[in-house]
Amino acid sequence: MPKLLLLLLTLLATPVLAQTSQNTGSEAARDMSTQPAGPVLITNGNLVDVETGQVREGMSLLIENGLIRKIGKNLTPPTGATVVDATGKWLMPGLIDSHIHLFQSGGLYTRPDGIDLRKYRPYETERQWLRDNMGDLLRRYLACGITTVIDVGGPISQYPYRDRFNQQATSPQILLTGPLISTYQPEAFKIEDTPILKANTPEEAREQVRKQLSYKPDFIKIWYIVRGVGTGEETQAMVKAAIDESHKNGLKVAIHTQELLAAKLGVKFGADYLVHSPEDGLVDDELIALMKQKNVSYNPTMVVVGGIKGFFTDSRKLTPYEFTRANPYVLGSLFDTKHIPEPALKKRMDEYLNGPTFATRQTRRDSIVRANLIRVWKAGVNVVTGTDAGNPGTFHGTSYIDELQAMKTAGLTNADLLKASTFNAARILNKEEQIGSLAEGKWANVLVLPQNPLTDLTTLTRIETVVNRGYVMTPAQLLPDKPEDLAQRQLNAYNARNLEAFLEPYAEDVEIYNLPYELRSKGKEAMRKNYAFLANTPALHCELVNRIVMNNTVIDHERVTFAADKAPVQAVAIYKIENGKIKQVYFTK
Repeated sequence: MPKLLLLLLTLLATPVLAQTSQNTGSEAARDMSTQPAGPVLITNGNLVDVETGQVREGMSLLIENGLIRKIGKNLTPPTGATVVDATGKWLMPGLIDSHIHLFQSGGLYTRPDGIDLRKYRPYETERQWLRDNMGDLLRRYLACGITTVIDVGGPISQYPYRDRFNQQATSPQILLTGPLISTYQPEAFKIEDTPILKANTPEEAREQVRKQLSYKPDFIKIWYIVRGVGTGEETQAMVKAAIDESHKNGLKVAIHTQELLAAKLGVKFGADYLVHSPEDGLVDDELIALMKQKNVSYNPTMVVVGGIKGFFTDSRKLTPYEFTRANPYVLGSLFDTKHIPEPALKKRMDEYLNGPTFATRQTRRDSIVRANLIRVWKAGVNVVTGTDAGNPGTFHGTSYIDELQAMKTAGLTNADLLKASTFNAARILNKEEQIGSLAEGKWANVLVLPQNPLTDLTTLTRIETVVNRGYVMTPAQLLPDKPEDLAQRQLNAYNARNLEAFLEPYAEDVEIYNLPYELRSKGKEAMRKNYAFLANTPALHCELVNRIVMNNTVIDHERVTFAADKAPVQAVAIYKIENGKIKQVYFTK
């Protein structure tokens, strides 16, 4: 026992970290420039044509040098080819998330301009976590079937990350721009290497475009904020100048507008991509005609506001898919609302919980966004799928299925959604000759699915194989469970009071002990009975004070609240992991 006691003393003496920050999965990735993909033959699958919504049965795909060389029946594999048997499976192109932000984690501390919690977790700590864990977040996209992401704005320092990860087989293709050229800059982002730059004059706007050119941006982004009542005339010259300078340099322009007036002005001035739906009014014939005339793409981004609201109101019901595929440390940070003594946070939570104005506004916003989506789709505008992932509660990778389900509630069919998520999204930046459908000569970005996505969208949460630019992998290979990941997942589920998700990381024959060796229970069924109180304890919250990881052992110092009128209980839990599951747990108080 001396070693164990020493570990416990060390744990309790170590200062608490602002947030556990672990890099899930190996960062060692195959470099595509030095380790080219070998030949691959996918045989006898049901190929989904996302452009037409039809299925071609019994098709095989021959992949060489990362490209689809031939599509047909009864193809012969070349020597040394990897053969993927897709009999009884469905094949479709990799998905495209058309709106993400890699400078945001999806966690509680990632938007200090919205909720300033920097005294609890410095923003630079958050930014460093993102730099250290970008590879993990990108693998999560691939594990969710997303083989291309469009990052619509972040700090200039992200360009080298794009260039590095675009060479790795375990990363989706990243199409990216730098700092948002804006009509407004939040105080919290008046920092070095800022994600948002305010342009005060047309010439400043042009210069901000020119400063990005040496980094070879894939496009330029404008953050067009029209504050208060008026036409935004004072900023129109700046927006026009930024768009003109971008087009002069062969770059398309994405524009953030959430007001109908700003959307119209942006499109009139030449913007190519509306990254949000107008939220203050219904899209009218004038805007639709402009979008069609100028071939503008349209992204509704339906779930991002609800993602933020859900955690403030404790109404977010996390799914098994989120518990296992979202980054567990990002997800876990959102439960910190239960123990952070921050007046501004408490005020915001009270507004969300008890404010009828917000509820009314949110209901109206959702109805407008749904109505706008079906209207522009029926009019023939190029509608695409994008999540705004990285904002609090909108997780990288897993939020995509939520966005699809929300778009479906507006009236789009599964066939519509698959087209918006692939072929249409490729058109945003004129990439439809490379990606967006399964065709000879295109990049080999292929999903192998157990069911037909034209009839069951949830099959996208059960992807069996991902082929990324010719490299074959499975979600399990992309996201191997580390011991600390398992400990964090069960902690997240405990705080969500979700019994089934809580039990998922445990072995069927798990043993629970009081230290030193007093057996409390054995087996998952016994554990299920012992933890049935989760659903009936609304004040329940476990704060992770600190964590030590040693090989297959995780030691957590926990502070557990069972009732609002009772003091928290301090405890230490020791988790022993075997064969990818929690096999033994030792508790001490």
